[in-house]
Amino acid sequence: MPIDLAAVNWLYVIVLAILVFVSTWIGNVLSFHHRTMAAVLSAVLFAVLFVFWTYYPHGLPLPTTVTVQKAVVAPAAPPAAPAVPEKPRNPVTEIPTPAAPAR
Repeated sequence: MPIDLAAVNWLYVIVLAILVFVSTWIGNVLSFHHRTMAAVLSAVLFAVLFVFWTYYPHGLPLPTTVTVQKAVVAPAAPPAAPAVPEKPRNPVTEIPTPAAPAR
């Protein structure tokens, strides 16, 4: 399945489904069962409720964004310098000096 269901914020989905249900029910009641008017009223009511829910600072501890909040991971510390210096991997340990130029 291409959707990772474990990553879905189910509380947010349920809250939005309840908002859609309430706005559809209110739109249907206000339009006296006229389908087109009910659809328009439902869309407007859902937009109002969604903006209120997402952007109004109501201070409720409920989800307000679609994105899943991930834990902030501190950057790894650089590795400490070894106590004993490592031997070079190059087998040549001495660098020959060039001979003095002839005069």
